[in-house]
Amino acid sequence: MEYVLLLAAVAFVNYVIGILIDRYPAYSKFFVSAGIVFSIAVLGYYRYTRFFLFNVNKYFHTDLAIPEIVRPIGLSFYIFQGLSYIIDVYRYKNEKYQGNPKLCGCPVQKNFFKLLLYISLFPQLIAGPIVRYKDIEKQIERRSHSWQQFSHGIERFIWGLTKKVMIADTLAIAADKIFLMDGNYLSLSAAWIGAVCYSMQIYFDFSGYSDMAIGLGELFGFTFSENFNEPYRAKSITEFWRRWHISLSSWFRDYVYIPLGGSKKGNVYVNLFIVFILTGIWHGAAWNFLAWGMVYACIIVVERFIMTKLKIRELPGWVSILQRIYTLLIVMFQWVMFRGITLHKGIDYWKTLVGLKQEIFQPFTWRYYLNNQTIFILVLAVGLIVLPWKKWFAQFRGHLYGEIVTKCLNVAALLICLLLIVNTDYSPFIYFQF
Repeated sequence: MEYVLLLAAVAFVNYVIGILIDRYPAYSKFFVSAGIVFSIAVLGYYRYTRFFLFNVNKYFHTDLAIPEIVRPIGLSFYIFQGLSYIIDVYRYKNEKYQGNPKLCGCPVQKNFFKLLLYISLFPQLIAGPIVRYKDIEKQIERRSHSWQQFSHGIERFIWGLTKKVMIADTLAIAADKIFLMDGNYLSLSAAWIGAVCYSMQIYFDFSGYSDMAIGLGELFGFTFSENFNEPYRAKSITEFWRRWHISLSSWFRDYVYIPLGGSKKGNVYVNLFIVFILTGIWHGAAWNFLAWGMVYACIIVVERFIMTKLKIRELPGWVSILQRIYTLLIVMFQWVMFRGITLHKGIDYWKTLVGLKQEIFQPFTWRYYLNNQTIFILVLAVGLIVLPWKKWFAQFRGHLYGEIVTKCLNVAALLICLLLIVNTDYSPFIYFQF
């Protein structure tokens, strides 16, 4: 109940801030600043207090009491939604942003319960996508419903559930075994198996949740933006972040990167660095998340510098395979740091991946981590992220028999997922922790 009241309180404060910005535009900068400080303070208290006090005690040899703070589920997502709302209301009242369709903002919502509906919208509340008020403003007021939309919503939900239950949860078994293994007993081959399995797991887990949220939204007449666009087919890390968790990367672009000056004012490299450090911290209060964000910042800065200085716009087609391999390798290395419980463990795993650390004793062969079912699912997962299956599937559904087969596959997939859910332990979505 405490956290339900917290969500309602956050929504109410954002509602009041929006009303004040609308009624007193001369003081709008003060009100929006107050709203931002409030939201960041709430997020900071629940997510970073323990981390901050622990490190103060560790490095300054103090003995500050560290309170037991339970982080509310979905906090980062609805805090960011509230922030986007008050910033957009501020921009709507500010002539500086008029004429820019991306930054022009939106009018204030004067009905508190409609704003509360937006912030607490349950399909995407827990793990995204981060929905902006201006994108669903009209849908809150009036939504269209149809059997076609309802049917598509169910299909999208089943597809997301299948990604989570059949693929992500299966690969999680192997990934968990390997990442929980003592580094001294981890072989080079096992380390790579773990990295690949976790890279597939986190994609199918998170994109699966996004599919389910989008599908549920369609059942109730809402249309949410896509959150993934085949990210593992990207040809650079810059492109990867345009395709991965699109709602978060676009949020940081519009509310942090552009206000800092973007590529037009100030130092574009510093602006990028700030954005990705904040991206890392947003994902968690731990040094490995900070390192994860900093490494991405360095890579993207280097990519931008090379492309700008050499005036490269498009590389030859034959290089695309090498580009995709380079991107996938970087992303897999980064997921290792993301998955690592500590910064030290992440670095230790990196060393194993590149052969700088040999296991002291290898008690298990690779068959301990991968059974036939896991191997099949892993091959299927790799095929889904490498091959242009969306294009092929669209062509297949263009035929009458293709539509019939698709409906039958949906029913079969749902039944299999239900059987797996009943016969397995609870497996939360990875992004529930954020």
